[in-house]
Amino acid sequence: MRTVLAVDAHRLATIGSVLGSESRAAIVCALMSGTAHTGTELARHVGITPSTASEHLGVLVDAGLVIVEAQGRHRYFALASPATAEVLEQLMDLPVGLGGPAMPKLPAGMSFARSCYDHLAGEVAVQVFHRLVERGHLGTCDGTVTVTSAGHEWFDGLGIGHRPTSGRPAARSCLDWSQRRPHLGGVTGAALLDHMLQHRWFLRRGATRRALELTATGRHALVTHLDLEIP
Repeated sequence: MRTVLAVDAHRLATIGSVLGSESRAAIVCALMSGTAHTGTELARHVGITPSTASEHLGVLVDAGLVIVEAQGRHRYFALASPATAEVLEQLMDLPVGLGGPAMPKLPAGMSFARSCYDHLAGEVAVQVFHRLVERGHLGTCDGTVTVTSAGHEWFDGLGIGHRPTSGRPAARSCLDWSQRRPHLGGVTGAALLDHMLQHRWFLRRGATRRALELTATGRHALVTHLDLEIP
C-alpha cells in the first residue's frame, strides 16, 4: 500500500510541478482548443522564444500531458487525450488562494462560447446542456449523465451516431468554470461540437482557435433543433 501511495504522490507532485510554470500552463491552455500547434506557433501564442517553448514542451511531453507528432519537417503538439483536457478544465474550477494577484478576467468572447478541447464550453454550451435535459434528450441522476432513447433519436437526426469508445463515457456533466454550471462533455459532447463546426454553426477565431463565434446559421439551427434563442 505504501508503494502505491508513494507512486501516486510522486505522480501528483510531478504534475503539480509541471503546471507550476506559468509558461507551461499557458501552453496547455493554448492546446485546450483541441488543435495541434507547432512549437513556433505556441511560442508566439504564449509570448516566449521558440527555444524556451521547446524546453517547456519537452517537460510537458515527458510528463505525459502533451504528445508530439512529426509531419514532414514540422512537429505538432497536442494534449495527450480528451481525458487530460477534462481534468485540466476541472483544475481551472478549483478556488485559488487568497492574497495572490487578481485573476485576469476571461475575454467576453471566450466566456460566451469556446471549445474545451473537443466539446463546447461557455454560456451557449450551458444553455444547450440545460435545454437538452429539459427536453428529455439527456437524463441526469446523482451527477451521472445519460443519453435517453429520445436523445439518441435527436442526435441521430442530426447525423451524430457516435458511441462510447476506449472507455470514454457517452456523455458527462462537465462543470463550466466560467459559468459555474454544467455543459456537455464526453463522446456525445465532442460529436455535437464537431457537427456544429462542420455545419458552420460556429466558426473558430483567435490565434489559438479556441474562441468560437456563433453564426447566423448557428442561431437559426439552435432555434430549429432546440427551440433555443441566443441573444
